[in-house]
Amino acid sequence: MIAVLYFCVIIFANTIGAVSGMGGGVLIKPIFDLIGAHSVEAISFYSTVAVFTMSVVSTTRQLKLGTKFDWKIVGWLSAGSVLGGILGNVTFERLLAFFSEAFYVQLLQIALTIATLIFAFLFVKYEFKTYMFTTVYAYLLCGMTLGFLASLLGIGGGPINVALLMLLFSFPIKDATVYSICIIFCSQLAKLVTIATMTGFERYDLSMLLAIIPAAVIGGLFGAQLSNLLTEKKVALVFQGVVFLVLMINLYNGWKILF
Repeated sequence: MIAVLYFCVIIFANTIGAVSGMGGGVLIKPIFDLIGAHSVEAISFYSTVAVFTMSVVSTTRQLKLGTKFDWKIVGWLSAGSVLGGILGNVTFERLLAFFSEAFYVQLLQIALTIATLIFAFLFVKYEFKTYMFTTVYAYLLCGMTLGFLASLLGIGGGPINVALLMLLFSFPIKDATVYSICIIFCSQLAKLVTIATMTGFERYDLSMLLAIIPAAVIGGLFGAQLSNLLTEKKVALVFQGVVFLVLMINLYNGWKILF
């Protein structure tokens, strides 16, 4: 029953995540927390696998549909996100070891996610002033920041990806979503490799991947197709709607933990 529920959640989340550039994890993580069927570590791992699979499918589909990438930008953002993804997962494991109860880590994840959600919603809604950095260091540092947050929070990419790319490089929202998915691919790959080398996969119920991976593939395909059909304005509306929905879920999850 849980596998079926996860399957449905991931298809929905990854479809929306591919369209909006958020990666799906920003929905998967809090909804899985809400369901409460697995530990914080397991939920973070399942979310990572789902989002990584979606990013592979979505990027491949975008290339086949003729989407253009600036490979220099992709390269430096991705290099930064790999470093950030490794640092984020190491930090996550250290926090789990430091706190006596895992719910403290979950609460920290929720608080940081809410902060990034509020920033992203206000940025897109009110069209803050943007910049046009073009240096290698800017791309690298941006990738590291986003990779770190994605890995630490277990949300793949989240709204902060799109908002920060638009803020620092003046990307239109549809371009920002494409580069966001590339960052998500690299940061989540780095996280999976780090898990494999540091702790291994034995502590997770890997049978759940039989539902998670196919659902992630379907969601990635749907999302890539929709992304090419929707206008900039509609993508922005989807982005704002998802941010608001996830904000409400995270606030509820935080309230449930505290009270």
